[in-house]
Amino acid sequence: MTQKLPKSFFYFLSTIFLINLLQSHFTELIFDEAYYWYYAQDMAWGYFDHPPMVALLVKISSFFFNGELGVRFMSCILSAGTTIFLWFLIDSEKKKEYVPHFFALVFSMTLLNAYGFFTLPDTPLLFFTALFLWIYKKFIAAPSITLSVILGITMAALMYSKYHAVLVIVFVLLSNIKLITNKYAWLAVVIALVCFTPHFIWLFENDFISIKYHISERPNQAYKFEKFTLGFILNLVAIFGFTFPLVYYALFKSKNTDKFTNALRYLTYGVLIFFFISSFSKRVQTQWIIIVCIPMVVLVANYMLKNDTHRKWLCRLALINIAIILFLRIGLVHEPFSPILYESHQNKKWVNAITSEVGDMPVVFENSYRNASMYAFYSGNISYSLNNIHYRQNQYTIDSSQYKVQHQKILYISNYLNKWDLNFDGKGDGKTKAKYIDNFESFKSIRCIVEDDIFSLKSQKEYILKVYNPYNQTIDLNKIKFGIAYTNAYKTVKEVHSLVPIKQNKQNKTLKAKDSTLFLFKLVPPTKPEDLEYFKISISENNLPFGLNSKTIKLEK
Repeated sequence: MTQKLPKSFFYFLSTIFLINLLQSHFTELIFDEAYYWYYAQDMAWGYFDHPPMVALLVKISSFFFNGELGVRFMSCILSAGTTIFLWFLIDSEKKKEYVPHFFALVFSMTLLNAYGFFTLPDTPLLFFTALFLWIYKKFIAAPSITLSVILGITMAALMYSKYHAVLVIVFVLLSNIKLITNKYAWLAVVIALVCFTPHFIWLFENDFISIKYHISERPNQAYKFEKFTLGFILNLVAIFGFTFPLVYYALFKSKNTDKFTNALRYLTYGVLIFFFISSFSKRVQTQWIIIVCIPMVVLVANYMLKNDTHRKWLCRLALINIAIILFLRIGLVHEPFSPILYESHQNKKWVNAITSEVGDMPVVFENSYRNASMYAFYSGNISYSLNNIHYRQNQYTIDSSQYKVQHQKILYISNYLNKWDLNFDGKGDGKTKAKYIDNFESFKSIRCIVEDDIFSLKSQKEYILKVYNPYNQTIDLNKIKFGIAYTNAYKTVKEVHSLVPIKQNKQNKTLKAKDSTLFLFKLVPPTKPEDLEYFKISISENNLPFGLNSKTIKLEK
């Protein structure tokens, strides 16, 4: 860092850092943050939904503070670091005359603002994207072994932050395709792969469950222009607020004057085009495109420093954004200021309502990793998310949390109970139903494996079903029931039917510990076969809801 930061830069940065610290302390967690806090309670090289960087940030934060700031402290640090590297990426010496304008630009971007204190995977993604671009800029000017090593480590850190980081690396590479003949670039790639190897090993040991889920298992819905593509276009506006016309105008007016500017343009256009195409098959979440904020800050800043009129109007609109953002940030803390009931509201309230009834009794939430992790954070008690066939897999699917509630008296919370012992006030006017289970016993980790290639509803063929018991205990077959769940083309469960498989060894009435047992089964005729594309084999134990016990299997028409 050879550039000297102006004093006014430190004043603005310190002020924003202090605001973020106060916001972090006084704002209750949002659900995703509680989930990532839950990650950090058991550090690993990977988690179901994301690589481990977000958990590492929470763990480091917890060394310095308790409570909400013990989750968010490192996000405040990284946000300040992101701002510093963005400043370094701007070449013009004229920038020292316009420090307030730079901060107006950065602070007016909605998600850059939010990730100044929220701890989410995008927080380190933004920081390491800015760091990566800064190192890359030095690398293309004078490549060396030292820069190669640093660049490789940074690329690994990017990938440890979020899988979307691959877009950053790929589009920067495409902007300078001659890098494929550069020995220093290849050294950086090797370093990155070596550093990322622990996560590759974790994926292998967990049967690539994260990749499989994101690519093929994740539920979707039928394409609707207003929800998918139009929603993506609205997101392009939302991330920049009132400044969006001038921000995109600066992007369109930017020219490929050098390799680094070319990289910024490739990265911006590449991400936008990638997710525009994606919007025809899935809903694009706003935070997925936040990567473009990093190159856009640099491109827009360089343009506004050369154009007085553009700079003047950009700052005026930025101030409107900032006023609205500050009002909303106050609303995150003080509910009456908020136009909506947000995730950061009333969490302590509903958690206290439960703990006042059950004390430190373990609580099992049906189909809610969000509530389970939020409850654990604010109560300090054991909780678990019991995921069934109508929900999705998550970290509670693959970790050992179920063992903490096995054979315990627990409170089982579900909004779908026909009979309940307690009825809690939830968020807003919502109600939460709950019942006691004296001896909770779940076998959600049992795996149902079907290895045939072709499955037809018209066939009466008997298929082989291998059932693997991963537990250290033998399971009585009388405790479990089999089911078959049919889904549509978008992996949404439409029908669930009981399934009575034929046991090949009828003498054995148990599933032995750490062993597999073979069954034969036929596909149960569904009510509306024309709407169905896939099926899953599912297990209900002790009359609990059918679980997520097999992969999604294609039906032949």
